[in-house]
Amino acid sequence: MHPALAIEDLRAFLPAKDLATSKNFYRALGFEQVWASDTLVLFQLGRLSFFVQDYFVKEWAENMMLELRVADAQAYFKHLQNLELAERFPTLVRIGAPVDDVAKRIRRGHFVDPSGVLWHFCQAIG
Repeated sequence: MHPALAIEDLRAFLPAKDLATSKNFYRALGFEQVWASDTLVLFQLGRLSFFVQDYFVKEWAENMMLELRVADAQAYFKHLQNLELAERFPTLVRIGAPVDDVAKRIRRGHFVDPSGVLWHFCQAIG
């Protein structure tokens, strides 16, 4: 077997401007904190996981993007609105409604975490 076929997971390391705020944000989204040290936290939701680290470089954070594939982008948007993230993290979090990109056959919305990381939530269309 080719060694690349033995890969079991891929985890990103996200920056945290304030680790406590980021922990609260990702818990509010429904991610479970499964491990932590003083400077690093592992979050998981189902089979998806990522690290949040107590490290922040503004230029890096504001240029980092992640894509979250969802079955229904509009339903996920409503879910985010119901969590009242913008109210709970008023100066930090932004959420954008999904729009269709017919050429790319995708419906895409977004949210920005407390450190400035941009998450796209996307649904295949057409």
